[in-house]
Order: sequence, then structure tokens, then C-alpha cells
Amino acid sequence: MNAINTYTQILTTADLVRAAQAGDRDAFGELFERFQPTVYAIAMRRLRDHADAQELCQDVFVQAMLKIEQLRTPEAFIGWLRQITVRMAINRSVRRKNSVAVEPEMLEATVTDDSSPLDFALEAERKDEVRAGLDRLGEMDRDTLVAFYVNGQSLLEMADSFEAPLGTIKRRLHTARKRLAREVDELATV
Repeated sequence: MNAINTYTQILTTADLVRAAQAGDRDAFGELFERFQPTVYAIAMRRLRDHADAQELCQDVFVQAMLKIEQLRTPEAFIGWLRQITVRMAINRSVRRKNSVAVEPEMLEATVTDDSSPLDFALEAERKDEVRAGLDRLGEMDRDTLVAFYVNGQSLLEMADSFEAPLGTIKRRLHTARKRLAREVDELATV
């Protein structure tokens, strides 16, 4: 076996390809040994997952072994192998599901929301009602509510930006909330 390894180290890639095309399995095995790191690196760069890259590497060499007779220019083996690798990596990344393996305990610990799809639908509907209610308010009320609830401004920041006393901002916010509640109630009854 050691004599075979010494012999194959002397052969060029093109010589090994010709031997593999003639059915020499040892020659193809040497091609695998020489180019497996390159194929793995391309697969890893494309897929970004060790297990997927290893699996793709095996699939690429199976494909190459099945199709090696079709390679007309043995000197082009490296480029041909790279093309197979890139094409198969693209196909695999398009077809694979984007999932993340998570331990059940970890998932259960992070999921604190017991909301059902109905809850999400009702919440979305409520948000739509609030947006519609905001659209029906006057500019001063809408700007006051947006500044406080959407932009997260404090009452002091609002007093500065609206150039109004703090007491006036508090009154505007209180009044705007009541008006929005009326608008939302009216929309809900329609």
C-alpha cells in the first residue's frame, strides 16, 4: 500500500484522472485525498455548516466518480470539481430549510407568550383600529400621542419640542388619549 501511495504522489492530476476514467478506483481515491480539503472549503464557505459541508463533500465526489468519463480535458479536473461543488452547494442551500436546532428545554424557557393565532389576529386588528383612530384625530392630538407613545419622548422632551409648559403637555396628552379612545370605540362599533 505504501508503494501505491508513493507511486500516486508522482502522478499528475491529469494522469490520475485518466487512470480513474479507465476504471482505476485507487486513482480516484487519490484524487479524493488530494482535493477533498478544497471541496470541503468551498462547501463550508457556501453552506456555513460543518455537517452540511461534509455531506456535500461526499456527494460531490460520488457525483464526480459517476461523471468522470464525461470530463474531456483531464487537466481541467480541478475547475470541473469546483463547478460541481458550487452548483451542488447552491442547490442544497436553496432546498434546505432554515432551521435552528434548539433543545426543547431551551425553547420552553424562552417562549413566554401563550398567545394563540386568534390573539395575534385580534392584536393586529386593534393596532389597525388605533392607527385609524389616530388618522381621525386633529394634528395636535396626533402629534402629542405619537411623540409620547411612538417616539418615546418624555414629558420634558415634549415640552421642549412643542415649546409648551409641562402642565400644558400633560393636559394635551390626557385629552388626546380620551379623544383617541372615543375614536377607537366609534370605529369598533361601526
